[in-house]
Amino acid sequence: MVTLENEQLKVQISEQGAELNSVWNKAAELEYIWVGDPKYWGRHAPNLFPIVGRLRGDQFTVDGETYYMNQHGFARNMTFEVVEQDDRGATFRLKDSEATHRIFPFKFVFDVRYDLDDQNCLSIKYIVHNPDEEETLFFSVGGHPAFNLPLDGGKFSDYYLSIEPEITYDRIRLVGPYSNPYAPTPFTANIPLRLRQEDYHDDAIILKLERQKTSFLLARLANQHGLKMVVDNAQYFGIWTPAGKEAPFIALEPWWGIADTVDASGNFKEKFGVNVLAAGDTFTGSYSMTFF
Repeated sequence: MVTLENEQLKVQISEQGAELNSVWNKAAELEYIWVGDPKYWGRHAPNLFPIVGRLRGDQFTVDGETYYMNQHGFARNMTFEVVEQDDRGATFRLKDSEATHRIFPFKFVFDVRYDLDDQNCLSIKYIVHNPDEEETLFFSVGGHPAFNLPLDGGKFSDYYLSIEPEITYDRIRLVGPYSNPYAPTPFTANIPLRLRQEDYHDDAIILKLERQKTSFLLARLANQHGLKMVVDNAQYFGIWTPAGKEAPFIALEPWWGIADTVDASGNFKEKFGVNVLAAGDTFTGSYSMTFF
């Protein structure tokens, strides 16, 4: 476990999946990150790579070969190497290997970088490098941090999510586990979204962000403790809690990619929303969370 710390916060990140396990407010004795109770959902904040969401039939093809991969990809279940670390920052790295080539036939270097500043802001960067000298890398990547609700009193439905800019976003609906981006519905952000368990019976609320900087304020109406997430350049954003479980958490998920469409061909190079990285190039996706 890697620990980052300032005067107000103590942050813990596991080498397993480079997963954020804890953000502890020392003065308030308050844990922001979902505790991972397997009764509801046994993870905290997994990093999603090289896919986000589900593949049709949990499979895809590349150059005529068929591969099988579970929801959200394999990185969350693998051990990362810590390649840089000090009291305020750490870089976790995963590289392709014989094991990954059996399920994902591309070369890659996937870094997850965490930085904690003096203003209670934790920044996360996803840095994907294509080390191949000839072949293009196709991938998706995303975050899935979940937060305890209630944080400091009240109940789940006392909390809201305020979104800026306050515009009308396209909401991408899911048909089962697959996306239907061809028939979006309007999602108006000019009033805060009150969090209600019953709104997630059809799985996540997914917004199309168009890679613009977007902020999400999670707080209670009394506004004692909460967090502000700023997403720099993501394509999509998911808001999720498991349906029918009355789970005491909400997940706020910046995504550079999305689940297979309902009519996906299975050809990974044609996958909707996939990132295309030329040989030798590097991709960076980033977001930050300020805790109060």
